[in-house]
Amino acid sequence: MSAPTLSVRTRPPGPVASAAFVSSFDRFAVSPVLVLVATDLGASLAQALAVASGYFLAYGLCQPLWGVLSDRFGRVRLMQAMLIAGAVTGTLSALAPSLGVLVAARTLTGAFFGAITPTSLTYLGDTVGDAHRQSALSDLMAAVALGTALATAVAGLLGDLAGWRLVFAVPPVLALGCAFALRRVPEPRHELRHGLTTRMREAVRNRWVLVVVSLALVEGGVVLGVLTLLAPALQSQGVDAATAGLATAAYGVSVILATRVVKALAGRVQMPGLMAIGGTAVAVGYAAVAVHVSVTTVITAALLLGVTWAFLHSSLQTLATSLLPHARGAVVSLFAASLFTGSSLGSWAAGPLGEHGQWALLFGVTAAVSLLLTVAAVLAGHAYRTRTRA
Repeated sequence: MSAPTLSVRTRPPGPVASAAFVSSFDRFAVSPVLVLVATDLGASLAQALAVASGYFLAYGLCQPLWGVLSDRFGRVRLMQAMLIAGAVTGTLSALAPSLGVLVAARTLTGAFFGAITPTSLTYLGDTVGDAHRQSALSDLMAAVALGTALATAVAGLLGDLAGWRLVFAVPPVLALGCAFALRRVPEPRHELRHGLTTRMREAVRNRWVLVVVSLALVEGGVVLGVLTLLAPALQSQGVDAATAGLATAAYGVSVILATRVVKALAGRVQMPGLMAIGGTAVAVGYAAVAVHVSVTTVITAALLLGVTWAFLHSSLQTLATSLLPHARGAVVSLFAASLFTGSSLGSWAAGPLGEHGQWALLFGVTAAVSLLLTVAAVLAGHAYRTRTRA
């Protein structure tokens, strides 16, 4: 097949953005209902966190597989198939009779829905030129953020009013609608390179790929992994699930707004500057909630984490889609695998501290790690920029 041809597209197609929205909605709906799941199924908070960590782990570990399959069978076809599969296992999640069945069903759902966002990123890499790519990625992230905001807000309300099972029943319906809408989206032309081993070997031997993947691992732990504990932290203070969900929904709202700012700044502020803003925000956010857990501090932390996702994460994503264009599917899959493996490790490591109410220690350590991540990301961004301009 001929080399990739970039179109004049400057933003993601509606059905692709909608699919990313559904994947995000499903992923973030669990946080406000973790306490409800634990209570209903007779489990501790640490045990119930397996519902989230199992999802994140499967989401991450399957990324190399989805990258190869999207190269082989097409980006759009893979997204359609995984939306349908995720709808099936998502329905099983809503009907799960025990925590073990729920964890298994959610793990499978994470594996299937995990194909959507990285494949949509690769789709944009195939169809959007370098000059417009960070702007297009910001549009895609806005759709993801909308899914995040609605999931955390609606999940808490639905959980309080109708129970956690209805929360898990919503994404399957939306996923089937997206799978149908994707029929109208053409497959992008991309270069097919045979051999999983060859592509992955080239990716893991590239030092810049290893740097970005390592940064994504830490980012996943401190942002997505510990973010899962914000709602339970509030609920441990006697706040109901609906209020906790609405407070953490500030994260998604912030990403929506902050991605618009990033889109405006993309041509004027260099990538290391964007990284510095995003990294500082996550450190300040966790420091605030480490001092005192309240609705106000959780909203503050959620807002600042949204800034982090828009500024720091979009910069890392842009690097990941640009490092090895001929092996973009493999690089993006490794990036996503590292990000969500980090998410799983973060929520798993934070679980015991959350179970014992050691919120100051948990969020304080996370703030310190966030500072180290910021320094490393900015230095890497400067080094890569110097390399590409040489």
